[in-house]
Formats: sequence, structure tokens, C-alpha cells
Amino acid sequence: MSDVQSWIKETVTTHPVVLFMKGTAQFPQCGFSGRAIELLKATGVENLVTVNVLEDDDVRQGIKEFSNWPTIPQLYVKGEFIGGADILNEMYESGELQTLIKG
Repeated sequence: MSDVQSWIKETVTTHPVVLFMKGTAQFPQCGFSGRAIELLKATGVENLVTVNVLEDDDVRQGIKEFSNWPTIPQLYVKGEFIGGADILNEMYESGELQTLIKG
């Protein structure tokens, strides 16, 4: 496992809720990342850790390999890959996301 893969694994398993995104929670740099932040805030998430993939190309590529998912943002809860913006949207509308985050 590469250093980047090790770092990603450690990050998603150490923190309860991690969003790999373009930009920051305060300044998302793509609409999908912005939407993901809005949805997470709407669930009342606490202790959200965000990783700006635009700051490090290795992380940007590495997270796609780690999850085997081609797009950013990517949400991890308790070390488990949940999905991207579309999946978060569906989960939020069904109430699943709120349950997952609060659980």
C-alpha cells in the first residue's frame, strides 16, 4: 500500500465523518462538493473532517483508487465509503443520511 493509500485509510478510520472534496467547507470549489457540504450541515453533523483534494494531486488520484469511485466528493462514515453527491442527495431525501450521521 502506498503512503497516500495508508494516509487515506488512516484518515477515514480515525475520524467519524470525512468528506474528500474540491475546496473547503467554507469555500467549496465545485457545485457537487458545495451540495455535499449543505446536505451534511443539514443533518447536524458534528466533527466533520474535510480534505481538499485540490491541494494534493496524489490524494486526488489516491482517493479515486482507494474507493474505486471516479468522482469527488466522496463521503466516508466510520471508515466506510458512502458515496458521492448524488448518493448523498438520495440518502438525505429518504432520511437515511441523517440516521447514518447521527448513528
